[in-house]
Amino acid sequence: MKELLKKYENKKPEIVFNWKDAETDAEGWVVINSLRGGAAGGGTRMRQGLDMNEVLSLAKTMEIKFTVSGPAIGGAKSGINFNPKDPRKKGVLERWYAAVSPLLKSYYGTGGDLNVDEIHEVIPITEESGVWHPQEGVFTGHFKPTEADKINRIGQLRHGVIKVLENPIYSPNVVKKYTVADMITGFGVAEAVKHYYSIYGGDVKGKRAVVQGFGNVGAAAAFYLSQMGAKIVGIIDIVGGVINEEGFTFEEISNFFLSKKGNTIEADNLIPFEEANKRIWTINTEIFAPCAASRLITKNQIDEMIDSGLEVISCGANVPFADKEIFFGPIMEHTDSRVSLIPDFISNCGMARVFAYFMERKVQMTDEAIFNDTSNIIKKAIEKVHGKNPKKTGVSATAFEIALNQLI
Repeated sequence: MKELLKKYENKKPEIVFNWKDAETDAEGWVVINSLRGGAAGGGTRMRQGLDMNEVLSLAKTMEIKFTVSGPAIGGAKSGINFNPKDPRKKGVLERWYAAVSPLLKSYYGTGGDLNVDEIHEVIPITEESGVWHPQEGVFTGHFKPTEADKINRIGQLRHGVIKVLENPIYSPNVVKKYTVADMITGFGVAEAVKHYYSIYGGDVKGKRAVVQGFGNVGAAAAFYLSQMGAKIVGIIDIVGGVINEEGFTFEEISNFFLSKKGNTIEADNLIPFEEANKRIWTINTEIFAPCAASRLITKNQIDEMIDSGLEVISCGANVPFADKEIFFGPIMEHTDSRVSLIPDFISNCGMARVFAYFMERKVQMTDEAIFNDTSNIIKKAIEKVHGKNPKKTGVSATAFEIALNQLI
């Protein structure tokens, strides 16, 4: 696996598009790792300090993710080095998408990512640049549909991603109108845990869980894990945390979700970050869902959790470990050798899978059909790993080997 990974990491990307904004100091890159299957896909992120290497690593990650979620295309990513809180953000995005619109019409599909919203920014701004949908390039380059079929499938994709959830099983509050895009990634993180126990042995019900990060992904993962009967014993994000070693009730977790402010938890009993960060890694827990930013988790934190009974990690964040390597650094390798580590390209593939699902011809548009499709894709991926390696360690190494053999 390591030889395959080294070969994959060292392969130069097929296309690097570099842009410098004429009106601000913003700089952006589209990195297309390959045009496998005639197209490539990957979202758009914005943050101060981002560089081309970060975009490249994310593009390579997307290509691996597509081996699970489909479609069989190459990986890509867009990144803009700019402060997303700057009031000039909208103008930067407008000029960026105008510059990359020829790629988006031909062979590249994008979406939302860190600090860039799919529904409120990507879709309307790309439309202004003459792109029918930010995934149009994937249709054109990979599916090569007729014009009529392209219109129908783009319509399906457009409505499906922003579909308001009507079934209370999938939404913490149907009145508040949460969408598929709001909930699907966190749902996948929780489903990966459920399928892990059903395949490797055990039951998620009654297991204790810690969630790191409380944006859409972490909050949804906590909601669905609690709904399954797991006991959420700790949640930590950038402002602080909540801990209850007996486990919060499903009603309490739902209330945390509904009262969160942006990506942060709101609670009367909020513990300051410094204290929460000292305590949370030593709580007795079997499940850990890292859903915050990339490259945060240290070896010491993981070892403390393992000593406290940790069994499985389901990654909501891309590359959650504080490794410098693109994929399989020493902290991740150490973790994979000690507990069951479900890699991000399986556990957080929900949004990529939703895109792939709606690109197919005439799919069912019910909440159940959409969410069951993502669940089944994750289940099949974990079954493949188990079929090749039934041990509870080396899960990520095996998953990478399966994916890389499809790409190299």
